[in-house]
Amino acid sequence: MKKTRALIALMVAVLMLSACGQPEFTYVRDKSGTTYFKVPASFTQLDAYPIELYLSGDHPNSQAALLRAQRVWSTAFDQSADPSVNHLLGSTEPFVYATVHQLTEEQRDAISLNRLRDFVLPVTEEMRAAYLQQAMATNQPPMFSRFEPLSDEVLTLDSGARGVRVRFNYQIGNDVQTFDHTAILDEKGATVSVMLIGCQSVCYLKRAAEFDKIASSFKLLRLPG
Repeated sequence: MKKTRALIALMVAVLMLSACGQPEFTYVRDKSGTTYFKVPASFTQLDAYPIELYLSGDHPNSQAALLRAQRVWSTAFDQSADPSVNHLLGSTEPFVYATVHQLTEEQRDAISLNRLRDFVLPVTEEMRAAYLQQAMATNQPPMFSRFEPLSDEVLTLDSGARGVRVRFNYQIGNDVQTFDHTAILDEKGATVSVMLIGCQSVCYLKRAAEFDKIASSFKLLRLPG
């Protein structure tokens, strides 16, 4: 009996130590090590390549897709019990998409704060009008409707980097989705780092503090040398 009790006590102690040793966050850097953020360890990491194909419209076997893969790093995290990249545009649980783009010379010349706002989804009035015009031209109902701006902040960062953080709603199907978008242009004007967090508006209202914690961790790192 004493041996049994001792064994049970030992097992409980091991389980408690294991629980204490579990990390609270997953820490993430892009492949060049210049963009950093963290998400709760309860999020599942996903391959973001399907998102890149969706956003760019490139065929996976095209030259454009191959060139994009050389210039773009991305990842995604989903807190859903059934994680999927399809939750980028609609989920009852938070979804995080992060990407870093090495800009071409043409993109460098065209970059602006408004371009940072529109880097993933149409946010500015000009880009929203262009999106609707394109939908009408193809006789397709727009996926995104009833845009609602929530906040818009210009970020002035160390060493000349600059960026924006905007929050907005879109109705997608029958649901209203809230997006929290941060985009940062590095001090050389060479790379854009973007984080997009989303979930349904009722989810966001309950978990806004969690969004803030994730978004505030999104930073550029200066490497030595």
